[in-house]
Amino acid sequence: MKYVALLRGVNVGGNHRVPKAEFQAVLEKLGFRDVVTYINSGNAVFTTDHEPEASEVQPALEEHFGFPIPTLLLSGDKIRAIAAAIPEEWTNDAPNPDKTGQKSDVLYLFDDVNMPNIIEKLGYVPDIETMQYVDGAVITNVARAVQTKGSLQKLVGSELYSKVTIRNIHTARRLAELAADE
Repeated sequence: MKYVALLRGVNVGGNHRVPKAEFQAVLEKLGFRDVVTYINSGNAVFTTDHEPEASEVQPALEEHFGFPIPTLLLSGDKIRAIAAAIPEEWTNDAPNPDKTGQKSDVLYLFDDVNMPNIIEKLGYVPDIETMQYVDGAVITNVARAVQTKGSLQKLVGSELYSKVTIRNIHTARRLAELAADE
């Protein structure tokens, strides 16, 4: 069965560097097969015959890289269900001077905050943004023009921030494709 490893807080601003090839090698050393890393933000898809536990993967990564690496493991089925819940019309447009377009992200949730009421805890502002809970994630969309007033801006630095790992919807959709059974 396919699984996805999502690392939190790596390769951000040149800090906590986790090169893709080394990340892949650590997972392969743990016995995972068909390991594919996707972009340099701590994403890997792999195959295994048993349900992997973060308690197995995270210590191996931390030993290899020498710093704490919060690790979220989700089944390929869950990754695909999360991506399927993203409305088709949502985009993640690049920031631009006239602030047109949308910003759309997936907040993958660690187990202790994976609950429907997480949206309220995030400080959801329904007048300017859309948030949708699906098991394992919160999917968010906000117009670039009001992005700085949205709840995600307030999330950074909060206690809750350490309980999520965020990917844009392009990455979420690509991980779902990579996690598809062949």
